[in-house]
Amino acid sequence: MKKKILIIALFYSCFAFSQGNFSLAENYFRQGEYKKASQIYESLLKKSPFNTTYLKRLVTCFQETNEYLKAENLLKEKILVNPAQKYLHVEIGYNFDRQQKKELATKEYLLAIEAIETNPNLGGVIGRMFRQNNLLDYAIEAYSKTMELNKNANYEFAIAQIYGEKGEFDKMFDSYIELIDKDENYISSVQRLASRYINEDPTSKNNLALKRSLLKKSISNPKDVWNEFLSWLFTKQKEYGKALIQEKALFKRNPDYIDNIFRLGRIAFEDNNFDNSQKCFDFLLENTNFIDGKLSAELYLLKIAVKKSDENSDLYFQKVLKEYGFNKNTIDVQTVYADFLTFQKNDPEKAKEILENALSFSNSKFQKARIKLKLGDVLVFTGKFNKALIYFSQVQTRLKNHPLSQEARFKVAQTSYFKGDFTWAKAQLKILKGSTTQLIANDAVDLFLVITDNEPKDSIPSGLSEFSKADLLAFQNRNKEAISLYNVIIKKYQGQDIEDETLYNQAKVYMKELQYQNAITNLLKIISIDKEGILVDDAYYLIAEIYKNHIKDTEKASEYYQKIIFEKASSIYLVDARKKYRELRGDIVN
Repeated sequence: MKKKILIIALFYSCFAFSQGNFSLAENYFRQGEYKKASQIYESLLKKSPFNTTYLKRLVTCFQETNEYLKAENLLKEKILVNPAQKYLHVEIGYNFDRQQKKELATKEYLLAIEAIETNPNLGGVIGRMFRQNNLLDYAIEAYSKTMELNKNANYEFAIAQIYGEKGEFDKMFDSYIELIDKDENYISSVQRLASRYINEDPTSKNNLALKRSLLKKSISNPKDVWNEFLSWLFTKQKEYGKALIQEKALFKRNPDYIDNIFRLGRIAFEDNNFDNSQKCFDFLLENTNFIDGKLSAELYLLKIAVKKSDENSDLYFQKVLKEYGFNKNTIDVQTVYADFLTFQKNDPEKAKEILENALSFSNSKFQKARIKLKLGDVLVFTGKFNKALIYFSQVQTRLKNHPLSQEARFKVAQTSYFKGDFTWAKAQLKILKGSTTQLIANDAVDLFLVITDNEPKDSIPSGLSEFSKADLLAFQNRNKEAISLYNVIIKKYQGQDIEDETLYNQAKVYMKELQYQNAITNLLKIISIDKEGILVDDAYYLIAEIYKNHIKDTEKASEYYQKIIFEKASSIYLVDARKKYRELRGDIVN
């Protein structure tokens, strides 16, 4: 037993010694002290003659100190001792390449390729070694030859990635498509990798190359997977109508694909492409017999009608609720209807009646919480702040640590702010600044800063009370009144801290009214007041978004994204701005 323990102890002490020496050698290597590093690597290689890491490092040390003959002799000796290590011909060739001896290098590379013919199992190692030395064409040849000789070998991923490194994207996409043709389970991985090279522009070179590869393969070997991939590509390009054509073709062959059409409709809706979203949900409504599916489609169609300001929206709500009834299955429809009645039709009493009725047949505590949050919003709309606070507080206390509880706490803070109780609002917002729900945390920080930056000092009016009233008007969708009150604040408190906040919030109301030029004018004023102000990056970003999404002026959008990139390096918008700027420029965005 003692002997066994001694052997184990010796083994681990030797292992620890080797690891310590390797770390020291690596440290010398990274610092460019190749002579010192080579001495340790030589010692390590003697103890572990088959360790390729030690060998590669030692060879590199010799090359970096121009001791090419030493490197060559070491590698040839390794092959002589063990002929199975013919993959080392790659390293011998690379050693010649570094000396500009191209013919000798080529001879060694061909010997490595020939070794695959006698032993295909070496193909993966040889291909990898070529790639590590940036000998990409030889790497492709090695991987391709290996797959010819061994039908079970699969190096399409490696080959595709090498074509990408070479900038030969047509061949890269062809390789990826071949991989899916062999095994459809690779589609998600390929889509993830392909997304690094394409963008939203359907006319970009890479997008067209991928589309060609897909169409070519779909003609030569028709499969559902090509329709799936094309739908994914069209969705990436925001060509939702074309994506729907692919999804309909899939649905005809397999009704299970109906879930894809729902997902496509939702993506189009979130991208404000309401026409194509509506086509998706109309199709769902006509082709599903499940009540849940029909109600989900109806709900989105109602939301679309509201978003498009359809004058018949109220009639659509009534029709759906008459068909499906006021019950637990239609609670989501009722909640959206109540929102519509309150903020679009200015009929909060009817909305309140619907929500109170919905509470009576709701079984889920989470569903009840959502209804109470909406009831609170309706009460805030009517100015009944204290009753609203009761509902919000009930949700907050009954669902502790749940995102709905955090949302309720924010609504408590916001309502307190609207009614002018800034002290209590601050207390709630201070807790929410660390919220696990990022959107709520951001909103909490923004409102907290508005209050703390603009509280009256020494009884001198700061405009915060008027500002909170204007924000309440904006919340109530009384946009013209809000704009008017914001104008009063801007004139009355010109030059004070609250001026830029007022201009910013007024700009957002202008956007709701589709008055984009007025919004831009406000945002430019913020920048002119103080280029180092805390809202300047917000202003740059919002201007860029208006130009990109509403005015469709990509040149101006790019200009303002650039301002964030080059002038506001610490901005929370930096990552998003850089990505959108590169997309507008047509870059490959990883």
